[in-house]
Order: sequence, then C-alpha cells, then structure tokens
Amino acid sequence: MPSFDTVCEANLVEVKNGVENTAKEIATRFDFKGTSASIELKDKEITLIGDAEFQLTQIDDVLRNKLTKRSVDVRFLDMGDVQKIGGDKVKQVIKVRNGIESELAKKIQRMIKDSKLKVQAAIQGDAIRVTGAKRDDLQAAMALIRKDVTDVPVSFNNFRD
Repeated sequence: MPSFDTVCEANLVEVKNGVENTAKEIATRFDFKGTSASIELKDKEITLIGDAEFQLTQIDDVLRNKLTKRSVDVRFLDMGDVQKIGGDKVKQVIKVRNGIESELAKKIQRMIKDSKLKVQAAIQGDAIRVTGAKRDDLQAAMALIRKDVTDVPVSFNNFRD
C-alpha cells in the first residue's frame, strides 16, 4: 500500500556550517572587535553570547542570513529568552527543531481525517505516516498539509508506491 512520512527535520550539517560561518564573520567584523560576542552549537542548541541585547540581535541576523544562503529554513529556529550572565553579558539559547510535536501531529491527523480523502494518518514517534490506496490521494494529502501547516517547515520522505 502506498505511503509517505511527514517529518520536520533540519539539515544539521548545514546548520553547523552556518554557525561556523557566523562565528568567522563575528571574529572579523569591526563592530564586534573587543566585545564578548560569540556563537556556538551544542546538541541542536545554538548559544549566542554578547555584551547587550542589541548585539544578540545583530548576531541572530547574521546567523539567519548564513542559514538562508545554505537553504536551511529559519522556521527551524526556536528562539529562547535573553538571560543575563555574569557582569553585563547576556546570552540567548536557540533550539533547532527536530521532529513534529504531538500537538501539531494530532492537528495534522485531524485535518487529514476531516478532509474526506481516502487516506489514513498514523502518528509514529515524531513523524506522521500517511497511507492510502492511490498515489493521487497521497499527493492531495501532501498538498493539503503544505497549504495548512505554515508555522513549521514540514517535509515528506520515505514515499513508497
């Protein structure tokens, strides 16, 4: 029976390259000279460190530009709160989304069920498997998901015929 998986996975290699390019630009830019501005990636978490909140927004802007050039959707970034650390320094933790949250998965499953398409959606961990008898029904389900889910970048893989 034909099926496909709906997933939300960032290309972590490209994210790592984007963070490294951002770190290089921070090291060479004149307005960051002599400051504590830095960026690092650890286990799907990007940490921005700077002297002021304004500096964090500049680092974030550079990061988003680098990720966009590497064709990584910036909707994968889940911005955290700005926290004060020792002295006058501040930091911000950005989580890289990986997997579909259960609330969104239930919403997608309900949306497919309400669409009256002849397909079934099953939640499997952090992915959603959609199965159906015809390839055209599966492609209609893909179009429906792309149209209605805009806040999270979803992709489709493991298409079996």
